[in-house]
Amino acid sequence: MFLRLQKQILEMIARGLPLAETARQICAEAELLAPTSICSILSIDEDGRLRALAAPSLPAAFSDAVDGVPIGPRFGSCGTAAFRGLPVAVTDIETDPLWSEYKALALPLGLAACWSSPIFGSDGRVIGTFAFYFPTKRGPNEAEENIVAACVDLCTIAFERHAAETKIHRLAYFDALTGLGNRASFDLALAEESRPSQFGLLLIDVDNLKLTNDTLGHAAGDDMLREIGARIGSIQPQGSAYRLSGDEFAVVVEGPEVSDLVDWVADQILEAMRPPTTCGGRALQLTVTIGGAVHGPDCATVEGLRQKADIALYHAKEVHRGGFVRFSRGLGTTMAQRLQAIRLLQDALEDGRVDAHFQPIVRLDTSEIVGVEALCRVMDHDRLRMPEEQFHLAMSDAATAVRLTERMLIQVARAVRSWLDAGIPFQHVGVNVAVGDFQGGDLEQRIAGIFDRFDVPLKHVVLEVTELVYLGKSDLMVAEAVKALRSRGLLVALDDFGTGYASLTHLLTFPVDIIKIDRSFVTDLTAAGPSSVIVGGLIDIARKLGMRVVAEGIETERQAQLLKGLGCVLGQGYLYARPADFAATTELLLEHAQRDPEAGIGRAPRVAS
Repeated sequence: MFLRLQKQILEMIARGLPLAETARQICAEAELLAPTSICSILSIDEDGRLRALAAPSLPAAFSDAVDGVPIGPRFGSCGTAAFRGLPVAVTDIETDPLWSEYKALALPLGLAACWSSPIFGSDGRVIGTFAFYFPTKRGPNEAEENIVAACVDLCTIAFERHAAETKIHRLAYFDALTGLGNRASFDLALAEESRPSQFGLLLIDVDNLKLTNDTLGHAAGDDMLREIGARIGSIQPQGSAYRLSGDEFAVVVEGPEVSDLVDWVADQILEAMRPPTTCGGRALQLTVTIGGAVHGPDCATVEGLRQKADIALYHAKEVHRGGFVRFSRGLGTTMAQRLQAIRLLQDALEDGRVDAHFQPIVRLDTSEIVGVEALCRVMDHDRLRMPEEQFHLAMSDAATAVRLTERMLIQVARAVRSWLDAGIPFQHVGVNVAVGDFQGGDLEQRIAGIFDRFDVPLKHVVLEVTELVYLGKSDLMVAEAVKALRSRGLLVALDDFGTGYASLTHLLTFPVDIIKIDRSFVTDLTAAGPSSVIVGGLIDIARKLGMRVVAEGIETERQAQLLKGLGCVLGQGYLYARPADFAATTELLLEHAQRDPEAGIGRAPRVAS
């Protein structure tokens, strides 16, 4: 009978049947061998609590009551045996102190005694218990001791096999860092045939993970991912949140009114990121960007749903970083136009159809050139210029923006070196940078490296940035890059000033040497109009903050005179010159470059208010 028991149970283990099913069979066979006993098998979880595994002859209510009881020195026969690591025989449940808290469960069922033995794992740790309950007040006899010894050995094999399978399954379907489901688990969840006809998908991208890894180390980046994973997992029920790749998570949303629920879950995730955390010993603000779509209203297939959510995420990263964008039909057209623009610009870079043109910046009182702004001109195969709207769409791609900026920096550095070698009293060149240029965290090295290669001091360079560089980006990332470049002598200009959301705030929080007043104010300039009041105020503020002002878009002599009357010293626009290539700009500089370098565009002295 022992051999039959061993053979049957070992076959079940070898076939990979569930642990609970195997445990129930062990109990059933043990009760056949010991007809006056009732068998129970419990496992022990990671928190040191008993978990009901199998007790086919006991009522479900008894197993439910035992489930979750902690192991300890006075927790019945099983809890005490697991705690001591030794068999515990209680011959009288009614009077034994080990059962004082639990005898009310056993006695009504006619259970008078209980003998429990620990089940050990290969590492010597107690992983479960095997118990015989008796209807009379007694301990085990020799035959029952032999039965239990055989059953405990079989339980050890079954438990170890289950633990190995669980580990393999976890490695295959769960992310080791966050504990969330991985991509394989995500794919399996979306492939379930039982999934309702309508469900939602959120794709979540972690902002600034590369910057954290590069500046604080990968251990800090892992801390960030663990914390983000925990916060995402806390929003939805277990099994609906996944980590798909290094910086991408996903959430599958199910429930009534799923369209509204998708929006609500996205808002909850963004809200969960608000409290700061500590990563690598440094306080950090967590931010994520989310794109979402709903199966049914947005698309009819699972694959289509993933594509639509990905489009929404891609769009969110470009226009609403740190926020949520829900897919809409117009996004597909916008993305197609954007991808086409990116391809055209990349082709132009490959073919060498990207050139630097220069527009002079002049003193309004003498019309002398004190510097130039470098402007990018992208030409098609017919030498027609890429439309500005299409150019800006292409520049929203960070990788393409970085490539174009590098091409422009090289052309600008080469031009400045040529002007200096020709003895032209050249002062400054303004170079525009895009949002994508700051994302890699290496802008300082790129700019300094290129101008050092051409032996051009950075004091001749003005970095022109718009407010978009600050919006949605890490203040630390931008400020540190700008600070490092200014320490080398480079100047910083805030371009298109007055058109953003909080430009005056940026004057307080970011290092700026030059303010470039947007052309829209100059176009509407009249002697007593609102633009004159605003421009005059900005000029006064800049003067007191020790900043220079350049008015953009000057097209008439009247505009120039009004600006001079308001105290503006520097300007640029078609009145003085249109953007021109290197050769034409060189001729302009030879004729009109300012000879007094002390009166240029550089840092102005700060004036006390």
